[in-house]
Amino acid sequence: MSLRHAVLGLLADHPASGYDLMKLFETSLANVWAANQSQVYGELGKLSDAGLLTVTAEGPRGRKEYAITEDGKAELRRWLTDTPPTTTRRSDALLRVFFLGRLTRLEAVTYLEAEASRAVARRASLQELEASIDWGGDPLSVYGRIVLEYGMRQSAMHEEWARWAAGHVAALDEHAQTPPPGPGAA
Repeated sequence: MSLRHAVLGLLADHPASGYDLMKLFETSLANVWAANQSQVYGELGKLSDAGLLTVTAEGPRGRKEYAITEDGKAELRRWLTDTPPTTTRRSDALLRVFFLGRLTRLEAVTYLEAEASRAVARRASLQELEASIDWGGDPLSVYGRIVLEYGMRQSAMHEEWARWAAGHVAALDEHAQTPPPGPGAA
């Protein structure tokens, strides 16, 4: 996914200003595709230059309202239907897990327990967000709610995994640094 397609998707239903888009990012897309103000405003300019957006209104202090064009709708549709999604294969948290053997067992367990705590905090944050939004029947509400549910389930799985991993590391043989047989071990 690119910022380009995130902006096109947010403008697919109705025009919005850069400020309005930032609010939408904060309450909907921030959990799957974060963007800061300069990135969003820069992308609005690029999309306008490419003919995928048009400025529909201008107000005080340079405020502009943007709407998606037919070419923009076609690009969004092309991206949704013809472009396979890419999955992020980088995780700073999991990279660290690969190297936890360089720490003491207590430090490794502490790191994994902190991962579990971060997952709990993330899920709580998503639950607060869910409660703060007036969910409607519009596409952004329906599908935004589905994405939010993914985030809550993913954080629950992350917590469960981190607690399992902490227990696994805590049970390592002190000298061999190998885990005891676990479930499903032959």
